[in-house]
Amino acid sequence: MTDTEGMLLALEQAQEAARKGETPVGAVLVKNGKILARAHNLRETRHDPTAHAEMLCIRQAAEALGDWRLQDCTLYVTLEPCPMCAGAMVMSRLSRCVYGASDPAVGCCGSVYDLPADPAFHARTRWQSGVLEDACAQQLSSFFESRREKEP
Repeated sequence: MTDTEGMLLALEQAQEAARKGETPVGAVLVKNGKILARAHNLRETRHDPTAHAEMLCIRQAAEALGDWRLQDCTLYVTLEPCPMCAGAMVMSRLSRCVYGASDPAVGCCGSVYDLPADPAFHARTRWQSGVLEDACAQQLSSFFESRREKEP
């Protein structure tokens, strides 16, 4: 699976989140070209601050593998992971993360901080930014713009 193909699948998940009124962030986790997990934000639906697309994907993939170690796996996500999700990537020993849009507010794969590369942690997760960046950023912008239009 190419990075573009993985991100297109993550964008589909983000669209599903938007249909549910959730912030449109989607994720797909892959190992050796096989999709292990797909998820989108469900924080509002579940009333759960940890129900980020990445966290849900990591949990599903670990269950599918029967192992908490996600070595040789790639996570595709439409928005740069936050501190919680970047920490989960490191703790799960995820090999690689590919994201679309940067998050200058809380992004922890290069924007605010580079948590996966911090030498204080034993494991490292390689990351790559900017795959289908414009499409990912536009999806988020459109969602928040439509919400502002609905507010009195």
